[in-house]
Amino acid sequence: MEERIKASIERIRPALQGDGGDVKYVSVNNEGVVTVQLQGACGNCPGAIMTLKMFIEETLKREVPGVTSVVGI
Repeated sequence: MEERIKASIERIRPALQGDGGDVKYVSVNNEGVVTVQLQGACGNCPGAIMTLKMFIEETLKREVPGVTSVVGI
């Protein structure tokens, strides 16, 4: 699962970098909760929660079976 998550994040990354941000994979637990760290402009953007939930989480849930949610640190 971890490798599929990392591959999906690599596909997401260019869209975030286009806005001056980035995302770093941290971990996934046994319940399918993925932890990421938003970086750059995404780290302190007022829309960071929307990016995390509506873009990153939805993409990972769609592309990686077993992912239940995404949280940021």
